[in-house]
Amino acid sequence: MPNLTVKIGDISLKNPLICGSGEHFIELSGIDKALKAGAGAVVIKSTNESDAAKEQLGKTDYALLDSDFNELKWDFNPPRDASLFNRSGLHPLPFDEWLKFAVDADNMAKKFNSYAVASLIPASVEELIENAIRVEKAGIRILEVNVGAPHGKEAAKGAILLEQEADHISEITENLRKEIKIPLWIKLAGQSPEVPAMAEAAYKAGADTVTLMGRYMGFIPNLETGDPILGTHAAIGGAWALPLTAHHLVKTREKIGKDYPLMATNGARDGHDMIRFMMSGASAVQMTSAIFSGGYNVIEKSLNQIEDYLEEKNMSAVDLIGLAADRVKTYAEQENNMDYWREFTPKN
Repeated sequence: MPNLTVKIGDISLKNPLICGSGEHFIELSGIDKALKAGAGAVVIKSTNESDAAKEQLGKTDYALLDSDFNELKWDFNPPRDASLFNRSGLHPLPFDEWLKFAVDADNMAKKFNSYAVASLIPASVEELIENAIRVEKAGIRILEVNVGAPHGKEAAKGAILLEQEADHISEITENLRKEIKIPLWIKLAGQSPEVPAMAEAAYKAGADTVTLMGRYMGFIPNLETGDPILGTHAAIGGAWALPLTAHHLVKTREKIGKDYPLMATNGARDGHDMIRFMMSGASAVQMTSAIFSGGYNVIEKSLNQIEDYLEEKNMSAVDLIGLAADRVKTYAEQENNMDYWREFTPKN
C-alpha cells in the first residue's frame, strides 16, 4: 500500500485527510463515524466564550445550490458542482462542558491513531488566550484557532472576531505561542488579497501551520420570489473555490518557503481534489462541506482515490506536496505565440 503519512510540524498524520469543523462534529457520534471512515484528524465543532455565538446555532440554515443557483434536494448525494450556502453558529455547550467533550473526542481519536483537534474562534483575544491555556491543561493534543470565520461580520456584536490584518494575526499568534506549547494551527480568512501576508505573519509568530482558506460570504437573490436565499448573507463554498485556494497556496509557498507545512480547505470534493491541493503546496487538506453534504462515505472514497493514484504513479503522499507549485512559470516565461489568441475569438 502507498505511504499516506504526512507531517504537520511535529505531528505525524496517518493520512492527509482532515475533517474540518462543522455541525456534523457537534456530537461524539459524528466524530466516531469520521474516525471509523479513516480520517487522519477531525476538527471538533468550534466554540468560544460568547453566548451570542452559541445562540446563533439555533438560527442556522443551509441550502445546496446547483450552478444555476437553484436549490437542490439534500439527499447526501450532491452533484460535484453543488455549492453549500449557509449561515452557522458555534458549539452549543458551555465552555466547561465543551472542553470535557473535546477531551473525550481526542481520547476516542487515539484509538484510531488519529487526532481530535480543539477549535477556538475568538470573540476577544484575552478570552481566547485563557481558553487556549485551558485546552492545553486538559490534555488535548492540537489546537486550531480560526481567525477567519466568514460569519464574523454578520454575527451578533461580540460573537465572533474576524481578523484579516497581518499585524493583528501576528499579535494573536505570538501571544498564544507564549502561553501554550501544544501544536497551534491558525485558520485564515479567504476574503482578502493578503492571504500570503497573513500566513507569513502567523508562521513567523510561531504557528505550526496555517489553513488556507475560509469560505466566502455571499448574497443570492431568488428569481421567483425576489427574496434573498436563506433570507440574508451567508457563507458559500464549492468545487469552484479550488482554483482560488490553490492560487493562495502557491503564492504562500513562494513567500514562506517549501519547508513550512500548509493546509488547504475550501474546494476539495474528493481525493482527486485533495491531490490537486497537495500538488499546489498543501501537506494536508481539511474537508468540511463535502462530508457535511455527502456523508461520511466521502472520507473512505477520497482516501481510496488517493491510494489508487499513488499506487499508479509509484509515489507516496509527501511526493505530492508542491509538485505543481514548484513548476509554476511567470507570464514572461511562457512560450511566445503572437497570434494564438485568434483561434479563440468568435467567428460569428
